Formats: sequence, structure tokens, C-alpha cells
Amino acid sequence: MALADARTGSGEPPKVSLLYNPALRSVVYQVVTLVVIIGAVWYAWNNVVQNLARANMTAGFGFLNSRAGFDLAQALISYSSDSTYFRALQVGLLNTLVVAAAGIVTATVVGLLVGVGRLSHNWLIARLCTVYVEIFRNIPPLLVIFFWYLGVLALLPSIRTIFQSVKDDPGAVFFISNRGIYMPAPVFGEGFGVVLAALLIGIVAAIAFTIWANARQRATGQRPPVLWVNLALIVLLPLAVFIVMGQPLTLDYAVPGSFNMKGGMVIGPEFLALYLALSLYTASFIAEIVRAGIRGVSHGQTEASYALGLRPGHATRLVVLPQALRIIIPPLTSQYLNLIKNSSLAVAVGYADLVAVGGTILNQSGKSIEIISIWMLIYVSISLVTSLFMNWFNAKMALVER
Repeated sequence: MALADARTGSGEPPKVSLLYNPALRSVVYQVVTLVVIIGAVWYAWNNVVQNLARANMTAGFGFLNSRAGFDLAQALISYSSDSTYFRALQVGLLNTLVVAAAGIVTATVVGLLVGVGRLSHNWLIARLCTVYVEIFRNIPPLLVIFFWYLGVLALLPSIRTIFQSVKDDPGAVFFISNRGIYMPAPVFGEGFGVVLAALLIGIVAAIAFTIWANARQRATGQRPPVLWVNLALIVLLPLAVFIVMGQPLTLDYAVPGSFNMKGGMVIGPEFLALYLALSLYTASFIAEIVRAGIRGVSHGQTEASYALGLRPGHATRLVVLPQALRIIIPPLTSQYLNLIKNSSLAVAVGYADLVAVGGTILNQSGKSIEIISIWMLIYVSISLVTSLFMNWFNAKMALVER
């Protein structure tokens, strides 16, 4: 009280100036930031409207119902030049999702193997993994795409060579050429939906059994045969239903045509170049994330697992990697997002992804603002969904204190 009296001359606490009030300042900063953002958006929109009016142009998305007038080399859904712009964008979106999903799976597997390999006690394996990481991390992804497209896939045998190989080996079903990989196409018959339902049931049952097996192991220390039961549920159950339903699946084989292979299905060199480039490029970054995550686990965990009789491979898989995942997952999310966004480089090799299709539509219709808005909305949506899933997975892997 004496100290308070010495400073203020009375028993009342000193008054804090509004300028230095932390609560007031935080509110003021947020309000000012919001006003600046709204002002910037309004200025940009007003500028766009004035420029469109000056050029006698109108904004809107009605053009999406117009006829596209161009073909696409790869489409997972039915599409022709008579389809609409909206249908073309759907094809581009599906192509983007396919190459992104395939790239994420491959990059994760390769990155995990290379990351673990960098820590191998085998000198040759460790050095090879190091060389791989250092090479791909220091090359722009566009150059990696060109390497696969022009330096590898373009040097594969021509279609005439494939025709000759068919004559020499009539029983062949797979053909690799500079025009892509030709393989049999599945033709689904009546009753195949029941097989898919059985597969879905098997997957759900396998997940439920795995959860039960983990709970039983924690409670009793006994581990049921999870691998064999899951294989039976996921493989044998749909296979049995497939046989009972009369095998409702046939194959359409690729055969030589006049100038190209006809029938079957083909994976084009554009997709292959983009898929391989994005996968291997991103895997080099994931490998470093995996290596750092493993290094972040206390060495005592490894020593304790060895003391319990675990071999190095089992110790890494059962003890080290589950703990390292808590370090790996957050930066891994960023690499997944980078791979998704880098898929827009597909335009360099002519792969019909969202950006390539949208660019063609933009050139034909002149609707630049609308197309760019669609690009931004779709990529933001994909990134947010990916981030939400990875955040959920990260929360599931977090340590829970007892």
C-alpha cells in the first residue's frame, strides 16, 4: 500500500492508458485489418467491373453451358467435342485428382523407403538414397517432367514396333510404346455391383477387426492373426462373391488398328511423365521428413526394443516409426499440398488437367476472370479437404496421456 501511495499519491491502482491496453489494442488491430481487407477487395472488384464495362464485356458463368468444340486425349468420363465447357472442366478436375492421388501414394511409399534407407547401416544403400535425395531436391519439378517426357518416354519403341511384336507374340496383352502403355480394359457385367458391395463390407469388417485386435492386445498382450483375417475379408470374400455371381467381368484387349492400337485402355505418356516426375520429386522431400522424424525419436526407444528381443527391422516398424509419425505428419501435409499444386505443370506436356482445360476454355471464350476464379476455388477446396484430413489423422496419432 505504501508503494501504491508513493506512485499515485493515493490508495487507488494506477490507471492504464487506452493506448497501452492490450485488450483494446487487439480489437483495434483486428478491426483495422478487416477494414483494409474489405477495402482492397472492394477496390479490386470495382476496378474489374469498370474495366469490363469499358471493354463492353459482361461477367458471369453462363458460358459454361456452351459447346466446347475441342477434344481431350484422356477423359475418365464420357466426353466429346460436342460437350459443354462445364463437362470439359469436370474432365480436367478428375484428371487432376487422379494424378494427385496416385502421386501422393507413390511419393509416400518411395519417400518412406528412401528416408529409412538413408539411416541404413549398409554404406551403399545409405549413399544411394543420399544421392537420390540431393539430385531430385535440387532440380525444378518442370525439368523433371521434361526429363521423363522427352528423355525417357519419347525414346520408347514406336507403334510400328509394337505392331511387329504383336505378330511375333499374338498372346501378349501389354504393350509399351512412345504413345503410352496399352492394356486390357475391364468391362463390367450385371452383378458386379454386388462384388463391389462385398469388397466394401470386407474393408469395413477388416477395419473393425483391426480395432478389436488392437484393443485385445492392449488388454491381454495377445495379438490375433490380423493380417490373415484382413486378407480373407478383403480378398477372399469379394472373390467368392465374384465366382458365385458368375464372374461378371470381362476384358477388352488392345489390338492393332490402321494407324494405332484400338480397344483396351491406354495410359498416355503425358500422364506417366507428370505422375513419375511429381512422385519422385516430392518423395525426395518426404524422405528428409521421414529421416528427421526417425532422428527425433529417442535412441533409448531403439535400445529398449533391442533389449526386448526385437530385430532391427521389427524395432523400426513397430517402435520407431509409430512414434516418428507424430513428427512426420505436420510437414508431410505441406508436401501433399505442394504435389497437388505442382500438378498444374501438366500444361507443359499437354496433359488435360484442370489448368490445361481451363486455359483452352479461356482462350476460346475470353472469360479470364471466371476461369481464374474457378481455378482458385477448386484448388483451395482440394487443399482445405487435404489439410482437414491430415489434421484429423494427426490428432488421432497424438499421444494420449493416461
